[in-house]
This record gives sequence, C-alpha cells and structure tokens, in this order.
Amino acid sequence: MSEETCNHNCASCGVNGCSSRKQNPADFHEPPHPMSHIKKVIGVVSGKGGVGKSMTSAMLSVLMNRRGYKTAVLDADITGPSIPKLFGIHGRAMADENGCYPCPSRSGIEVMSVNLLLEHESDPVVWRGPIIAGTVKQFWQEVIWKDVDFMFVDMPPGTGDVPLTVFQTLPVDGIVVVASPQELVSLIVSKAVNMANMMHIPVLGLVENMSYVVCPDCGKKIELFGESHVAETAAEFGLPVLARMPIDPALAKLADAGDIESFQGDMLDGAADAIEKLM
Repeated sequence: MSEETCNHNCASCGVNGCSSRKQNPADFHEPPHPMSHIKKVIGVVSGKGGVGKSMTSAMLSVLMNRRGYKTAVLDADITGPSIPKLFGIHGRAMADENGCYPCPSRSGIEVMSVNLLLEHESDPVVWRGPIIAGTVKQFWQEVIWKDVDFMFVDMPPGTGDVPLTVFQTLPVDGIVVVASPQELVSLIVSKAVNMANMMHIPVLGLVENMSYVVCPDCGKKIELFGESHVAETAAEFGLPVLARMPIDPALAKLADAGDIESFQGDMLDGAADAIEKLM
C-alpha cells in the first residue's frame, strides 16, 4: 500500500518508513484548545443512519447533567446536524481572538454544531469529505470547551472520513453503538464495532432504539419491527445491552419542540451507569 492510498490502518500496512506510521493510534490524537478542559469523550455511533444517534447523544448528555456532571455535545454529523434543534438552540455561535465558544442549552449543556455557524440554519452543507473532516477537527481544536466532564460526540453514520477523524483526533474513551431492531442489525453493528476495535477504542455496549411501542389503551408492548435481535447480537460481540428504547410520541413531541431537556424516564439509565463508571 502506498502512502497515497493509505487507509490509516497501520496494522494492515506493510510500508516501512511511512510518515503516517505510528506505534499507537493514540499517537494521532490532537490536543484540544489550550483553554479547554475535557475529562471524558464518548462517541455515539451506528453503521447506518436514521436509528437515533442524535436523540441518544442528547438524552445521555441530559441524563449525565442531571447526575451533576458538566456535559457537552459535539455534533460531528456535519451534513445532517440536528443537535441544536433538539435543544432549541438557534442563532450563531460567538467567537473572539481566543477562539469559538459553544452555545449553552437551558440547563447549561455546551453544544457546537455547524448549524450554529451558518447564516441560515436551513442552509445545506455541500462540502467534500476532507472539508467536513477538517471542520470536526476545528470543533475539537478551536472551540473553547470549559470544564467538561463528559463530551458526547454525535457521529454521522458509517465508517467514513468523519468517524475516522474523530477516532484519530479525539481521545475517545468509549463508544455507544445505536441500532434498530431489524434482522440486519448484526451486520450493521459489526461495522461500527470492528472499526472501534481497529482503533483500539472500548465499546461500552449497545442501545436498541425503536424497540417497541406501548399501547396507550392496554399497556402491551408491541414490537413494530418484529422480534428484537439485539440480545443475540450483543452476545455475538460480547457486549452488554445498555438500553431498549421505545417509540414514544411524547418524546418525539419534546424533540420537535426543542425541549429534549424536559424528557422523563429511565430508558437510558443503564447506558448512563456504564458511562459514569469511566470517571
């Protein structure tokens, strides 16, 4: 493999003397802004889109904030940013000679997203991969994150430029894999888990979203997508199931209203427990 076609997986590379070769993936990590103080970084990932990564990232940041930790969300889904919408944050992020500042939510959660830099939040981001990946690095290196205990990184789907940039640039302490209860879940999860293993990043466990809906009349749990396969998938990879989240119209209403911080429920407590153990 030549340096021009490098996939940055040194373990599979036979090129000696490569300028990109490192002994440890952590050697690629870049320091955050000198004025930033970030203790733990958690990636929220999936092998495909539309499974609820942004919702999970936002809810986990809210839960950990309620437990007394200072939390932040870095929206790395540059072409499909939705974190500001969930928190009801509009307008532009501020900057000065020191750097750029994240926007605070109502409860003090720090948020940075490309939507907070656009003239109009509905403007499309029509950028090529290297520019998108560079923007994520800027969110880490040029944004001033103050005294953050847990930063949640809302990843775009797949295993492309941005996830690779996040895993190589940020000191990710663990990832949460989000999936839906469909038969393809094993294949989809395997892509995310195998990439994390390649980058030597711990996988904290699986969150199954849209697991079921509760009948408002009788309280019965109805599995709209058929029987869940998350338990067998988790066993296949030796991972815990951190949560099975239902389809909840009340939660969807809060998300649409930009009021995710008002959600109640214990559906993600298991995931929050696993994350808290990292401290």
